[in-house]
Amino acid sequence: MDGTRASLNIRKWPTGVVVPVRLTPKSAHDAVEGLQDFAGQTVLKAHVRALPEAGSANAALETLIAKWLGLPASKVAVARGAKSRLKQVAIEGDGVMLSALIATRIAAL
Repeated sequence: MDGTRASLNIRKWPTGVVVPVRLTPKSAHDAVEGLQDFAGQTVLKAHVRALPEAGSANAALETLIAKWLGLPASKVAVARGAKSRLKQVAIEGDGVMLSALIATRIAAL
């Protein structure tokens, strides 16, 4: 992360967890690249090749996060921020297991 050691704010959601993500569309590659300080909070930084048109970038982000976590794409959805760079991504499943999985994936970056 950009010089700080803050942790990602993973929030409980009725059907799983919600993770803040800063998305950069029109990138050279699709990737989750780690943590970043954005607008005063720690967020997951992601890049997708898709253009920000007609929900394409959001769909690409959902697919990217699902693949990154080894989950079916149907378990991941942009819950808030559909037209913003800062998104709240909802992930369905057991909250404790998902939090641990996300922390493990972040540590591996």
